[in-house]
Order: sequence, then C-alpha cells, then structure tokens
Amino acid sequence: MNTKANKGRALITGASTGIGATYADRLAARGHDLVLVARDVARLEKVAADVKARHGVQVEVLPADLTSKVELLRVEQRLRSDDGITVLVNNAGMAVQGKLIDADIDRYDAMIQLNVVSVTRLAAAAAATFGKRGSGDIINVASVLALAPEMFNGTYSGTKAYVLNLSQSMQTELGPLGVRVQAVLPGATRTEIWERSGGSISQLPPEMLMEVEDMVDAALAGLDLGEAVTIPSLPEIADWNTLQAARHALGPNLSLSKPAARYLRNAG
Repeated sequence: MNTKANKGRALITGASTGIGATYADRLAARGHDLVLVARDVARLEKVAADVKARHGVQVEVLPADLTSKVELLRVEQRLRSDDGITVLVNNAGMAVQGKLIDADIDRYDAMIQLNVVSVTRLAAAAAATFGKRGSGDIINVASVLALAPEMFNGTYSGTKAYVLNLSQSMQTELGPLGVRVQAVLPGATRTEIWERSGGSISQLPPEMLMEVEDMVDAALAGLDLGEAVTIPSLPEIADWNTLQAARHALGPNLSLSKPAARYLRNAG
C-alpha cells in the first residue's frame, strides 16, 4: 500500500503507453491518485491495474479520442469540474513522417487537432481550475524539435513549437496565481511514436536515443527544480539560458516605426 500523503489527482493524457504510462507510474509513486486518458481501453486498463498493484493509489480510466471534439470536451469538463485534480500532464500527441508536398493532409489535420487543439483546450481548462484554487502543476510535453524546424517534419515541429510558446505564455499568466507550468522538450525517446508515424526507431544512432523512464525521471527532476523548460538531455542549463537571453535581446527592435536601414538603401 502507498503510505505517502495523497497529493490529489493527476490527469494524464496519452497514458496507455510510453511517456504517459511512465508518468502514471512515477506520479503514483509520489502519492497522486490518477485519471488516465487514452483511446486504447484495454491498454489503459492494464496500466491502471499495474499502477494500483505497485503503488496502492486510486486509478480511474477515462477513455477518449482527443481528436474528437465530443470526447475532448468530456475530458475538458472533467478538468473544469474536479477540484481534486492537482496535476495535468498534457502528453497525448502524434507525428507524421514525410514532406508537406507529399502529405496526406487529413493526417496532418489530425496531428494538429491532437498536438495543438487538444493541448490548448485542456491547458485552458486546467488553468481555470488551478488558477481559481491558487495551486497546481501543468506539464506540457513538447519536443526538442520545437527548436529545430529544419529537422524531421516542419508541421510536427511547428506543433511542438506551439506547445513551447503556449507554455511560456502560461508561465507569465499563471505564475502569479500560484500555478506552475512546465514545458518538457524530450529528444528522441524510445516509444511507439516512431512506428506509428511510419518511421523506424532503428534508423537512429543509439547515442541519440533515451529510454522513456530516464526521460520522465529527468522531467520530474526538472519540475522539482522549478524549471520552466526542461530539456532532459541538455548537459548545461546555461545553454538554454543563453538562447533565451538572445531572444529577449531582440525584443526592443522587433517592432519599430521605421523599416531597418538595409531595406531603405535601394528604395526608389
């Protein structure tokens, strides 16, 4: 049995496998009851049974396809109405291989619905509940590809850049209300997303590939450290701080009343 003090419920999306299932195990070990969300009911129930047996917490299965507006709304309403939820892990996502010029645009549309629309709506619902209470953690799982649009697939990396931007904006908005918002940017992680997207994990050099347990443990350590953005494989946080400082340094010149001089030299 779990002897830790109960820390409220954690609602985790994409919880039937991989990163979401690992978050379920780790947050249960920390004393959280769970609400697990995913499409695959059988796998979701197996994760729930395993977590209950290991940690003695209460686990509820909430099946939902987050690309369906009706089913997404059900999860959203749960976040808005259940004051016992103290953590949202916004993890559900998908990838699509290939170039935009050759795209199955319907698959891209589904990816945007899952990676952007559902993340936004669930984050907004949690923000409303947590902000009113004055506490809570929102963990948005993005990707290091948010910082590397030239790699992989620009639409996928664009959805993850959106998650990063959303998280940073939410940090400014919700921090004064006592709500923590963390963006997690995993690198290549050993999950099923590769095969589901039509690729193969075997194409990656072993030195680039992190085990999912290590990734989630690092992400939670980053949360404990108070990091707004956690990149589990980044050796020096100073590198991220340098990137942020360079971005902020652009601020005073991003919106001015006159064009830059280089655009005026050849003006007629």
